[in-house]
Amino acid sequence: MPTMADVARSAGVSVATVSHVLNDTRPVLPHTRQAVLDAVEELGYTPNTLARSLVTSRTRSIGLAVSAISNPYFTEILQGVEAAALEQGYGLLIADPHDDPGHEREVVRLLHERRVDGMIVAPSADPSALVAYLGRHRVPAVFLDRVVDAPVGDGAPRFDQVCAEGAEPTARLVTHLAGLGHRRIGLVAGRPGLSTTRERITGYRHGLAAAGLPHDERLLVHGDSEAAGGERATAALLSLAVPPTALVTANNAMTIGALRALRDRGLSVPGDLALCCFDDFPWADLFSPRLTAVAQPSRELGARAVEMLLERLAAPDRPARTVRLPSAFVHRTSCGCPEQPEQAPVLAHERTLP
Repeated sequence: MPTMADVARSAGVSVATVSHVLNDTRPVLPHTRQAVLDAVEELGYTPNTLARSLVTSRTRSIGLAVSAISNPYFTEILQGVEAAALEQGYGLLIADPHDDPGHEREVVRLLHERRVDGMIVAPSADPSALVAYLGRHRVPAVFLDRVVDAPVGDGAPRFDQVCAEGAEPTARLVTHLAGLGHRRIGLVAGRPGLSTTRERITGYRHGLAAAGLPHDERLLVHGDSEAAGGERATAALLSLAVPPTALVTANNAMTIGALRALRDRGLSVPGDLALCCFDDFPWADLFSPRLTAVAQPSRELGARAVEMLLERLAAPDRPARTVRLPSAFVHRTSCGCPEQPEQAPVLAHERTLP
């Protein structure tokens, strides 16, 4: 197996120069750098990552803790993280906290013990132990998809955060259904405690208010962000003395559950119940009818999380920030509208909060 000394001899430089090129620890003249890289390629030299980490105190690895990796939304986020990390020369260690605060704390500890340079985490509904661990050990971290409220008395988030807009797009779904004449619009909300659940409930209520509709608590049921929960919640709504005529589901898994509940009762969309959903997914336009949805920029979220983490590693003391990426309204036919000509989705604007 070729060594760094072999690379140095082939390139006609010192071993120290090879080290500086491979570890990017000192400027090297362009022609010298190229000579080293050519020698690495010709010899098939593979750097010793472990030895390099002992010298630089960096492993060039990122820990990713995201629940429900089987969910297409989080799968696309993972793809965005992986592509952006690889482009910057970073490897990825992945763990699934299962949305359980205790397990979340444990997997973060394990990632930390493997000396990742930083972490990207989608926090659970109770992230207090997570925040305490990351803060106590001064682990560079970015919260992804779900945000954590600022600590009392601080006035700003302690960690960088990136997520999609949630409230305004949900309100858009509600006002769209109200504009079609619906007066009883139900919401299948996600797991209580998650910031995404709170924001979509807020958007639902704002949408009702904007349409001049009363808020009936019986029309808001939690589906716990899972297909089975979405099915149970939809069944409960359909069992009301006066059931809703339209439904908003707050993530793609619960949309699947809602469709199962409707199928089991022999009900059709949009004939018996109009449906709009938060989270678009690759086969949403293959359903009959095609699903009207809010599409989140999942891959962009993953890539932006990596970008923010690397910025944090480069400048550890800069103020934390929260970045919100725009979501898109994708108009199809499950809401009861006729087939629309193909059109670009309607996007909001990216926002950055100090």
